[in-house]
Amino acid sequence: MPDSRIQSAAQSVAASPTRRRLLAGSAAVATAASLGLLASAPSRAQGSGKRRIKLAWMPSALCHISVPVAMHKGYFDKYDIEADTINWEGSTDLLLQAVSSGDSDVALGMALRWIKPLEAGFDIKLTGATHGGCMNLLAKPQAGLHAFEDIKGKIIGVGDIAGVDRNFFAIALAKRGIDPNKDVEWRQFPKDLLGIAIEKGDADLISTSDPLAYLFKQQHGLVEVVTNISAEYADRSCCIIGVRGSLWRENKAVPIAVTHALVEAAQWSHENPDEAAQVYAQYAPKQKPADLGRMLRSLTNHRHPIGNDFRKEIIDYTEELKTVKVIKPTTDGRRFADRVVVDIT
Repeated sequence: MPDSRIQSAAQSVAASPTRRRLLAGSAAVATAASLGLLASAPSRAQGSGKRRIKLAWMPSALCHISVPVAMHKGYFDKYDIEADTINWEGSTDLLLQAVSSGDSDVALGMALRWIKPLEAGFDIKLTGATHGGCMNLLAKPQAGLHAFEDIKGKIIGVGDIAGVDRNFFAIALAKRGIDPNKDVEWRQFPKDLLGIAIEKGDADLISTSDPLAYLFKQQHGLVEVVTNISAEYADRSCCIIGVRGSLWRENKAVPIAVTHALVEAAQWSHENPDEAAQVYAQYAPKQKPADLGRMLRSLTNHRHPIGNDFRKEIIDYTEELKTVKVIKPTTDGRRFADRVVVDIT
């Protein structure tokens, strides 16, 4: 395996232009086909020996820091990859459909959000993870909440009642004998109004991620109660890399190269959070680079498992999702992981 702690390449590369913003609708893949974007294999970038791929990511998500770092600090260059980025703002199901059908070659997302659709059979292979620690439960300090056990009987505000953070915290509560459907109440609010919800007393805690979490801490004096790297989850990753199944079968070298570029970029971000924040700042013009650096320090960008370590995490998540009735009880976690996880070591 290439050294995941490699120093940044001497020459930074310019950001690949965003091809287009994909629309969240049933016609997304059909539109891509009509535009000739479906591909059976990555092409060589014109005039170079690089392999061109289409990579879907969410620029508004700081936890996708490995993408801009890989573009601007030479990690894609190192592996002869030219990435045409797609700013994805649609649903997870449509994202996975786009990757599975060829509208995108590679995408980043959250394990707990992807496992249920992958159970349904999308042709996507998971190659590794980039980090952990992007889900936060926040509360007023005077509430005296410090651990999962303290949340029993509380109202939790979320941006999506069926979202990944709701699933994660429901699992953590269930492990502690707290019924996530009876012993706590979940209330949905527009995500940018979660801070107001807690100010008005409509919620005891709110669940969100950076940069909103950091903003709410500053604006509303909130403190972190628990995250998805608290307690037994300290070494668990959350954001993962998925590649088009047909690409894996036809040309394994490309997804292997892309994955190594992304995990090395994540490692560099861990070791250089302030410089990584400067790279990301162009995607978050309303945020100060110094604040972005502080946010990056809360992520475990040094946690990017591949191979058997990654497979075990997918098994664990799959089995845990059964406890909150997201995954069918008949689904075997090991067989599922054998189907969707590939070993790039």
